[in-house]
Formats: sequence, C-alpha cells, structure tokens
Amino acid sequence: MKAVVALCACASAIFTAGCGGVRAADLFIVYRSGSTAHARLTLLVNEEGGVSCNGHQANVKLSDPEIIKAREIQEELEKPSSSHLSLPARAGSVLDYFVRDEKGSVRFADNSAGQPAAFHKLQLLVVQASQEICRLPE
Repeated sequence: MKAVVALCACASAIFTAGCGGVRAADLFIVYRSGSTAHARLTLLVNEEGGVSCNGHQANVKLSDPEIIKAREIQEELEKPSSSHLSLPARAGSVLDYFVRDEKGSVRFADNSAGQPAAFHKLQLLVVQASQEICRLPE
C-alpha cells in the first residue's frame, strides 16, 4: 500500500511540474501594426492580468483596476467580435488593430469611422500596457 501511495505522490509531482501548473484563460490578443517605428506589437492579456508582449511574458501584471477594465473591454467586444466586425481605415491612419478573443475577431484602424467605445478603450489599454508593463517605446 505504501508503494502505491508513494507512486501516486511521485506521479502527481511529475504531472504538476511537467505541465507547469494551471494557466489562466486568455481574455484577448491584440496584433497592432502601422506606419510608425514602434507600431508592431502583439499583446496577449489573460484573465488574471498576465501580459505577454511580443511573445515574452512581462515581469509585471495589470493592476486590479486594469484587469477590471480589460474584462469590461472583453465583454464589450463580444458582439462586434462574434460578428467579425471589420472597419476600414480612413486617410491618415497610423495604427491598425486585429483583435481575437474566444468569440471571434475584430479589425479596425486608429481612425476608423463608427468605432464602438470598446475599440477606443482597447487602444488606450494597449498603449498603457505597452509603455508601463512591456516597457516598449511609443
């Protein structure tokens, strides 16, 4: 019986260590591109506030108020994302955004006409996270 218990404990330890534990679900991933030197960015935000910048996990997480904002943005993106809303850029556009979440995706530019409020909130969150958490130049 002791051998079975020891074997189970060992298997459990290997499983946990091998899998790295439980990962938080992703809220959304933002792909930003554009005509400026530092426009290209891939920003992944998970439901616990973890942020990945251009494929590298950031050392800092979103603050609690920022996590709440990110979750609100995700909820507000539900309808446009599930309908795969794509808004064309107007003349003078600098940044383009492609956002994916569990419901679908949206595509828009910084100056697209008819942007829902969630798109403006998302752009602000991306700028703040890229500067304050990712420490990327803007």
